Amino acid sequence: MDFEIINGSVTALETECLVVALEAEGVLCPSAAAVDQAANGYLTELVNSGDISGKAGEQLMLFKVPGVKARRVLLVGLGTAKERKDRHYRKMLKGITASLSKSGISSVAFAFDGCASYRDDVYRATRQLVEWVSAEFYQYDETKSKKADPIKLENVQILLSEDDTELGEGALLDGVAIANGVSTARELGNLPGNICTPTYLAERAEALAEEFDDIHTKILDEDEMAELGMNSLLAVGRGSAQPSRLIVMEYNGGETGEKPHVLVGKGITFDTGGISLKPGAGMDEMKFDMCGAASVFGAMEAVAEMQLPLNVVGVVAAAENMPGSQATKPGDVVTTMSGKTVEILNTDAEGRLVLCDALTYAGRNYEPETMVDIATLTGACIIALGHHATGILSNDKELAGALMDSGDYASDRGWPLPLWDEFQEQLDSNFADIANIGGRPAGTITAACFLSRFTEEYRWAHLDIAGVAWNSGGKEKGATGRCVPLLSQYLLDLAEQVEVDEHDHGHEH
Repeated sequence: MDFEIINGSVTALETECLVVALEAEGVLCPSAAAVDQAANGYLTELVNSGDISGKAGEQLMLFKVPGVKARRVLLVGLGTAKERKDRHYRKMLKGITASLSKSGISSVAFAFDGCASYRDDVYRATRQLVEWVSAEFYQYDETKSKKADPIKLENVQILLSEDDTELGEGALLDGVAIANGVSTARELGNLPGNICTPTYLAERAEALAEEFDDIHTKILDEDEMAELGMNSLLAVGRGSAQPSRLIVMEYNGGETGEKPHVLVGKGITFDTGGISLKPGAGMDEMKFDMCGAASVFGAMEAVAEMQLPLNVVGVVAAAENMPGSQATKPGDVVTTMSGKTVEILNTDAEGRLVLCDALTYAGRNYEPETMVDIATLTGACIIALGHHATGILSNDKELAGALMDSGDYASDRGWPLPLWDEFQEQLDSNFADIANIGGRPAGTITAACFLSRFTEEYRWAHLDIAGVAWNSGGKEKGATGRCVPLLSQYLLDLAEQVEVDEHDHGHEH
């Protein structure tokens, strides 16, 4: 699907379908008004006769509208000013793409005149359109014998004024890059555990390095991890026939020697819970326990495609958690790469066990500017924040704020939870430096407290995506690709800062 920004008269656009909007109470937006004028008041007549009122989500497909070059005009309702939030905008685009798919239309032109979103931000509204239309056309067919029908829609045009074209072009390039990253994350998440193993993830990282010159990949096998003392990560995969892997993707877009921003993803390709076996119902969804890793893959792809002037390192701790004769048992004590010992009270709190060694590795090898880990870590996060927000926990207020702002802007929202010292006591162990669980209260927080013990020297944040990484039921079941938009926005903001700084250094003040 190709996206392009176009200018010119809305009535002269040659497309199979022109999408224009009206507000509640039948108020036509500028492009719709221009169509109405060319068609001698045809749209006004439809409003007056009650065929469409402008209610949020309403649609009316019109054929051969007089005075207009487009073959069809799709009239959509935006509702009241209060109903222009991201949620409504996304729902509206979902409705429009459903109509386009049904009619088998191959080209469409959107002319919303900035009316569809509550924010007066051409870049943002344009990028969202690109990301969300792309997301609606995502189809999973990798493990089906009958492949999905090819998408008929080939060309998507977005009408902007000439003044806004440059902003729109930038939004389009960023939007396509982020949409591709989201697709990759969804695809990896949706693949079953018998295909998407730690070894498979390592191969995908190598393929990414082949695709982008700026990405270099390093894969550590179990022997290399053992040599580095990563006994905590290795403990998780011990019951599985699938070997664990530490996957490192380096993107070098910044200055040589500039400290990188590190993203660390939990890549548990299937999680049975190990000896602390999970209940059987819904266990198939534990193939999604590598969605943190998937979002790191997606973000790395988006960053490389956007060619951001930053150094970014993606680290994925990949393992399969199975019960077996070699499996780690509750009560076992392991020594982490940092030297700290951990009493594993529950083998189903395995994400933090792979992440702590990955964080230590990233810290030692890269001395990062910032470190963000992304993990489907705790069911407690779903109890706290539901399925709408990512949990954000950090040892740095500024970093937590930046991630929250990025999530807000990218419409992939997160919300902060406290990381106070008081919670640390729940991890006390009689037999090791630290226990891997802290009991039922504040489960998301104590999980982050565990990780915080391994990131004391760095600006670090933890994103718990357990509630947002996939949808459970019905036709919507599958990976969502979140936090790719949040992470991409966070890195975009950092890149913008780099450009501002360079610009300032270049001028005498």
